[in-house]
Amino acid sequence: MSGSTSASVPSVHAADGAASPRDAGTLDARAIATARVLAMDAVEAAGNGHPGTAMSLAPVAYHLFQQVVVHDPAEPSWLGRDRFVLSCGHSSLTLYVQLYLSGYGVELEDLQQFRRWGSLTPGHPEHGHTAGVETTTGPLGQGVANAVGMAMAARRERELLDPTSDPGASIFDHRIWVLASDGDLQEGVSAEASSLAGHLKLGALNLIYDDNRISIEGHTDLSFSEDVAARYEAYGWQVQRVGLADNGDVDSAAFAAACAAASSETERPSLIVVRTTIAWPAPAAQNTAASHGSALGAAEVAATKSILGFDPADSFAVAPEVLAHARAVGARGALARQEWQQRFDRWAGAHPESAQLLDRLQTGELPADWRSALPTFDHGTSMATRKASGAVINALASVLPELWGGSADLGESNNTTIKGADSFLPGTIGGRVVHFGIREHAMGSTMNGIALHGRSRIFGGTFLVFSDYMRPAVRMAALMGLPVTYVWTHDSIGLGEDGPTHQPVEHLAALRAIPGLDVVRPADASETAAAWAAALTQQSRPTGLVLSRQDLPVLDRSSAKARTSSRNVEDPVDLGGYVLSDSEGAPDVVLIATGSEVQLALVAQLDLLGRGIAARVVSMPCVEWFRDTTVDYRDSVIPPAVKARVSVEAGITAPWREFVGDHGRSVGLDHFGASADAARLYSEFGITSLAVVEAALASIDAVEGSSR
Repeated sequence: MSGSTSASVPSVHAADGAASPRDAGTLDARAIATARVLAMDAVEAAGNGHPGTAMSLAPVAYHLFQQVVVHDPAEPSWLGRDRFVLSCGHSSLTLYVQLYLSGYGVELEDLQQFRRWGSLTPGHPEHGHTAGVETTTGPLGQGVANAVGMAMAARRERELLDPTSDPGASIFDHRIWVLASDGDLQEGVSAEASSLAGHLKLGALNLIYDDNRISIEGHTDLSFSEDVAARYEAYGWQVQRVGLADNGDVDSAAFAAACAAASSETERPSLIVVRTTIAWPAPAAQNTAASHGSALGAAEVAATKSILGFDPADSFAVAPEVLAHARAVGARGALARQEWQQRFDRWAGAHPESAQLLDRLQTGELPADWRSALPTFDHGTSMATRKASGAVINALASVLPELWGGSADLGESNNTTIKGADSFLPGTIGGRVVHFGIREHAMGSTMNGIALHGRSRIFGGTFLVFSDYMRPAVRMAALMGLPVTYVWTHDSIGLGEDGPTHQPVEHLAALRAIPGLDVVRPADASETAAAWAAALTQQSRPTGLVLSRQDLPVLDRSSAKARTSSRNVEDPVDLGGYVLSDSEGAPDVVLIATGSEVQLALVAQLDLLGRGIAARVVSMPCVEWFRDTTVDYRDSVIPPAVKARVSVEAGITAPWREFVGDHGRSVGLDHFGASADAARLYSEFGITSLAVVEAALASIDAVEGSSR
């Protein structure tokens, strides 16, 4: 169906009488030239950066911010705004200069402090640091995939809150605009995400491809010769091509027409291939690889300023009338927001329940009684933690309409399907089961975009071993502090016959090494429910739930709950590590275990007791949460005086030295697995209760030996 999804929101380029069309055209041209000069000067002042793309994209970015993107610089988080994503984050000045010209709070002094400590203009745009930056970009391709997630979230939000409005008539209709480079489209994650976007028919998504054909090593024909436009046509996108003007600059009129056509397309995402000349109009630097990532040098900057009509002796020169003209976009944006607010008020009056839900979603709060929906599991039964996770998802789905997600084509194995819910597909209303396809990296990156868009809680699943495929996106989620939830199942050699290609060994340690990521490996179904609850209350960190394929006994945690009742937590799991089963009197040795290996520690505790040795069993589902507790609490769980300690986890052992110390021992796996049933593998590789006993005895001997 044709018709802009933003048609009912006043355009930010509505006439305001500030200048005649002829004068405005002259001022626009001067503003674009100013943007190019500022890009050169900022990189020159910093001594490093990426001036070339910011120069060539100046007319593109200026037109978007002044004429296309619906936004209000005074309210960067306005719900009704369009989203702008600079996927080629290395060209951060492309964005910073427009934020300055538009009046987002970035001032000339900030451009002068480009790439310096504490400035609003770091080397790559950082979400939450600079107003107007919708996502942190730099790792190429991530921004494209984030934008796909934003478009998915926009559709889901509309389906949830305003499903009966006609296309283009909802207050939740807005568009996502993305600027991407050759490098972005060479990265595989952008291909994964773009394929998904085409399949889902995300008509609100508009991708502008800066086809300058230059990268760090030289011309892109060294490694990149495909027809990008044809590829996107095959994905199901609307595709337009904008060539160069006769002078080698962007064909601004053709680009404006392409933006208008993209804005009217609602059935397909849109790609605009814009041919540019990097570093235009620098006389020697244009169309060179050197201009991609290096300062142009004083002589080249001076020559370019002369071409653009600027005094070569001036730096960071901005004419007052140019800045005033550019910042008039603020008044137009304020008018657009004011008229949107009137429509919002009418919607809220007509849909009070949806408005109340939106209020809750805006704050990120959960319903008052949501925990009562959590399932409970009987001590003495057995259940795989992946299955327990599925039970939690389905129980909470009924009370948390914002909860949605799916899997990278492993829904039946990950147990991530919300039963009875519609799939998130083109043409559906209310779909909350996402089929990401076999696209782990795009899944992670689109989840980031969904979280950035806000007002929903997204989860995505795959096997733990395939977290490698999505690790860059996981790192970005941690860097931005996004509350996404990963459901990583088949957590160890316990998955059995699929063999070493599918058996994670180093993955727990590698994921725990990411700052800001909470990795939770629950010991049973009850810990799994508690872990999900903790993840959903988290507003500023991603959580990875690491779950078993094999059944695990549901443990008796009553004494542990009693022991931690004064700690002001909902469950002992919230503390990261806790005493699951204690000895009578002071322990001789502390057994620290995670996940499926906790049951081995409990069996070993009984064996050691028969040998006259008192052992304490600590369940440590989340190292990160345990570290965040007080020293007093940590010492109460693992007493410093008890030097004999054993860690038990089906993964590499080196990181556990932090907890077991110099005299401790670790039972784990410091090599790859094999193809056999789980019981045989645990036996062959020495991850057994007897191995735990032997490690405990060895640790006690080591402690005693050190005191002789």
